[in-house]
Amino acid sequence: MTVIPGEPHPGQSPFGARSETPEVATAIAVRLVDVVKKFGDVAAVDGINLEVRDGEFFSLLGPSGCGKTTTLRMIGGFEEPTSGLIELQGQDVTWLPPYRRNVNTVFQNYALFPHLTIFENVAFGLRRKGGLKDAELRRRVTEMLALVELPGFEKRKPTQISGGQAQRVALARALINRPAVLLLDEPLGALDLKLRKQMQLELKRIQQEVGITFIYVTHDQEEAMTMSDRIAVMNRGHYEQLADPETLYERPATRFVAGFLGVSNLLAGTREGIDGDHAMIRMADDTRVRVPAALLDGATDVEVGIRPEKIRIAATDAAIPATHNRLLGTVRDASYVGVSTQYVVEGRGGGRLTVYEQNVERASRAELWAPGEDVTLHWLPEHTFVIGGQRGTGD
Repeated sequence: MTVIPGEPHPGQSPFGARSETPEVATAIAVRLVDVVKKFGDVAAVDGINLEVRDGEFFSLLGPSGCGKTTTLRMIGGFEEPTSGLIELQGQDVTWLPPYRRNVNTVFQNYALFPHLTIFENVAFGLRRKGGLKDAELRRRVTEMLALVELPGFEKRKPTQISGGQAQRVALARALINRPAVLLLDEPLGALDLKLRKQMQLELKRIQQEVGITFIYVTHDQEEAMTMSDRIAVMNRGHYEQLADPETLYERPATRFVAGFLGVSNLLAGTREGIDGDHAMIRMADDTRVRVPAALLDGATDVEVGIRPEKIRIAATDAAIPATHNRLLGTVRDASYVGVSTQYVVEGRGGGRLTVYEQNVERASRAELWAPGEDVTLHWLPEHTFVIGGQRGTGD
């Protein structure tokens, strides 16, 4: 069977979506092996090993300076690694220039040609490649504008469309050549919050429809969790944990991941044995809490983690289910934020915990817990995670 490069294989969608055969579904689109990138004596990327699966939405998430954009640029060929190997669909592309890699990139600055119509902007890559008749080129452009929900915009200029529409045009221009991998470097950063949230859902829909591998760079944890199949949380040139969004949030492996993805309460404790399926942890005030034993290895000193929305607040004399963990504390601050109230509670053993309570049962501010009140915090052991002495939870 002869396959024309850039054209869909039999069984694929016109956009190159992978087939459902097990062999293709588990293929590796991008592989990085011991990749290092130094700028002078500073290692921006420090020995990263990474595999991105064919057809997945993969995100590199982290703060400024963590190495995520440098990693993306090395995959695209815009930066050369100091050492290491980069493979694209099994081919060594480590030293190939960008134009010889079957990838396209969408940047935060969409870089649309202001003098060209939307049609010509989207068609630009196809015209450079050549070999297409006008009817086929028009069909492909029309098809792509329909995909990004911009039919009828062909004759407009970039100055005549909104920022969100410009983002869609840039996406259509990048996808029309049917790359094996689409690289996206914070493409929603210039949009306002409401439009950015809308475009997150649109990007996810488009990626699922075309089936092309997306590698997305962002510092916004909500953005990454909304769209991604898997996320690599990066810090200081490497990733601290790689997993699906739920695992990263519910079972963070390090303090950095626990703090970067949302808010976490971390309390130091000492392991004191096993009670059935749970390990017993003694806290600073001698309270014992239970955590799933499967999360622990042989370490003694650990940190118990609990997310603010998992905690319930009750009066000190309230009946608490025996299956729940509990801590006594004093409310130090209460902030009404509409959908919920944020409390800061000082535990008896020291340390402050943040608690989010939905404003469902309490009808007014007068019914909120007030600063100075003594309360009981309680939660399910299964909602607890552990930092330190933890079995691997990465993927």
